[in-house]
Amino acid sequence: MQKKWLIGVDEAGRGPLAGPVAVGVVKAPVDFDWAALPGVDDSKKLSPEKRAAIYKEACTLRHHGHLDWAVSQVGSSVIDHTGITSAIKEAMRRAIERLDLSPAEVSFRLDGSLVAPLQFAQATIIKGDSLWPEISLASIVAKVTRDRYMERIARRYTQYGFADHKGYGTKQHRAAIATYGKCPIHRVSYCKNIPVL
Repeated sequence: MQKKWLIGVDEAGRGPLAGPVAVGVVKAPVDFDWAALPGVDDSKKLSPEKRAAIYKEACTLRHHGHLDWAVSQVGSSVIDHTGITSAIKEAMRRAIERLDLSPAEVSFRLDGSLVAPLQFAQATIIKGDSLWPEISLASIVAKVTRDRYMERIARRYTQYGFADHKGYGTKQHRAAIATYGKCPIHRVSYCKNIPVL
């Protein structure tokens, strides 16, 4: 049976010391015209402004039914309890459930080492976020969603600078943990080697 939809999957936030991991799942018609979203690429290669512009246009395209997508996030407590791999699988499962996906009609393309539920036809592609636009868009919507969450939570935990580094292990962030200790969104298992003053 001819597949009707290509599904791109990517995650954002695997490595930070704080905050959730986010998984984006994009559902695009096999004949979708990617010229409607110029500049789609691996989110890490794009400026925050370019990611935001693509995200805004992706929202418009979703609103008009030209494509669909969902992002799900799983927080630090689950990451500490089950590990990052299981947390990513759970976020992917939640995002997939929010879309209308029939295994007979869809084919998944996933970045890196990600694996979709076994009922779906799929291919895992190294550096897929640079090679396939549906994976690139998944990486963008996941990153923008996560970054905006970290910017909001920064207003609650002002001493850590989350709006600047989004929870990644920068020198600034490590120094804040050493000074103030961990807050509820820190991944305890990721911060074990940071001494607290």
